[in-house]
Amino acid sequence: MTLFGYGKTTKEIAKKFKNKKIKIYDNKFKEVTEDEFGNKLIPMEQFNPNESDLEVISPGIAPHNPIVKKAKNLISEYDLFSDNMPFNIWISGTNGKTTTTQMLTHLLKHRGAISGGNIGTPLATMDVKAPIWILETSSFTLHYTNKAKPNIYILLPISQDHIDWHEGFENYKNAKLKPLEFMYEGEAIILPKKYMNRESAGFKIGYENSKDLAEYFDIDLNKINFKEPFLFDSIIALGVSKILFDEVNYNLINSFKVDAHKVEKFQDRKNRIWIDDSKATNIDATIEALKNFINQKVYLILGGDSKGANLEPLFNFIVDNNIDINIFAIGKSANEIQELSIKYNLESIITKELKIAVDEISKLHNSNSIAILSPACASLDQFKSYKDRGEKFKKYVLPKKSVKPLSLDMGI
Repeated sequence: MTLFGYGKTTKEIAKKFKNKKIKIYDNKFKEVTEDEFGNKLIPMEQFNPNESDLEVISPGIAPHNPIVKKAKNLISEYDLFSDNMPFNIWISGTNGKTTTTQMLTHLLKHRGAISGGNIGTPLATMDVKAPIWILETSSFTLHYTNKAKPNIYILLPISQDHIDWHEGFENYKNAKLKPLEFMYEGEAIILPKKYMNRESAGFKIGYENSKDLAEYFDIDLNKINFKEPFLFDSIIALGVSKILFDEVNYNLINSFKVDAHKVEKFQDRKNRIWIDDSKATNIDATIEALKNFINQKVYLILGGDSKGANLEPLFNFIVDNNIDINIFAIGKSANEIQELSIKYNLESIITKELKIAVDEISKLHNSNSIAILSPACASLDQFKSYKDRGEKFKKYVLPKKSVKPLSLDMGI
């Protein structure tokens, strides 16, 4: 077996199959060495496709990478473990994958369900004796998957993201829709109505919004504590629970706690409201966050690495909804954001750095306005991760005091 990349996913595969003396290729290797299990660590440029009968790829490696083009027997992590997967549910889409995965696992934990995949748990470490696997599934993994399939597929809304990796939105969208091709009759697919015409043997349940799904599954929205965007995620989770076990447990779903950095509201010493939405790494996520504050004065920190996505629909949304907003542009996309702000006649300044943005907002912010970090961009141009960006944001707002969220159930 050959592995491409030596990150979290492939390290666990190497550990699981340590007796096979695997060859591992990564561009960070400068010479041939060995890991603790005796696996060969080899520079990427030394890969010879004629000496490999199976290549398992780390999902972050893009298809235009030279080693991918050389490979003749390329499979995904999902394909590698497909023969031993128990009943499995895949969750994909542009936004909400992690929260929906967590919510569904929360609902089905007492049924023995465990979660993995893009949520941070490699399949190599998952218990094959568990009755249900719930897998957060990225477009990267789907691109390379050609054998494995879900028993239930949940496709959340799709918008522009990872355009540079997929080399176009159409490729990104097709990767997300790919599982439909492999599913069997009677297996459920929950997906946006616009894709209902895609061929599949599976049973398709289409939606446009939370109300659609609530009506389909006979779910009482008044009994759910979450507001959007988490209301939608909770309905999806309850819907799958109803499909499998004819069960809608409102008390259990309402006990779920949303992770930090997702529309997380807190106050500073002057009782001004700040919101950490660092997890918003694309425009759809930022739009969903702004929907909660259409009638308020908003100070928005925007920017980072746009990953090749078009940011203009976000500006269209702001103008169409007549949001009273000031934009503070940071990171790699700051100049692009400034140009769009000028085009749409919106107040904006380039601060480049997050701390400067917080300092500038603090001069203007009051008890009637909202200050929000919802960047619509990835964080790696300036930070270790979106979590690092969110933690630094809260530190800059409250440098000598730990942040106590006002609400963990999105009651804002």
